[in-house]
Amino acid sequence: MPLSPAFARVPRFLGAAAGAALLLLAAAPSAGATIEPSETVTIDPTGLVAPDGTLTLSGTYRCLGGNGPVFVSSSLQQGDSYVRKGVGGTSAVCDGADHSWTNTDKAAPGRFRPGPARVEATVTELSGSGLPLPRFHAVRHQDITLVEG
Repeated sequence: MPLSPAFARVPRFLGAAAGAALLLLAAAPSAGATIEPSETVTIDPTGLVAPDGTLTLSGTYRCLGGNGPVFVSSSLQQGDSYVRKGVGGTSAVCDGADHSWTNTDKAAPGRFRPGPARVEATVTELSGSGLPLPRFHAVRHQDITLVEG
């Protein structure tokens, strides 16, 4: 069946992007998501922001199992903006022991300044056959203070 003229003008990549967005939203942790209480992620109360825009966030994590690759990801938000900046990602080892994580990334100089900020840290496993789906081991939101470093 031929596409209507309105749909014929829509680039094909938009459909793929919309599908990917729906997949991520469906996989995001919900209020009812089950995370083992023995699996944790912490965020240090202080993060670093360098004059050149380099950001450093850190903390600890503990997770169990893990059949696929596991990562500790973090994002940073500051001020009234709802926009978050992803700050690196660290490979994780899910052996039940406590481990440290440190994520570093670079933002535009001046985008983040010393002062209050909000961080989200997530321990995520990519699992499944075929298209890897995220499995969340631990999630934490925390207010921190950025200091010049």
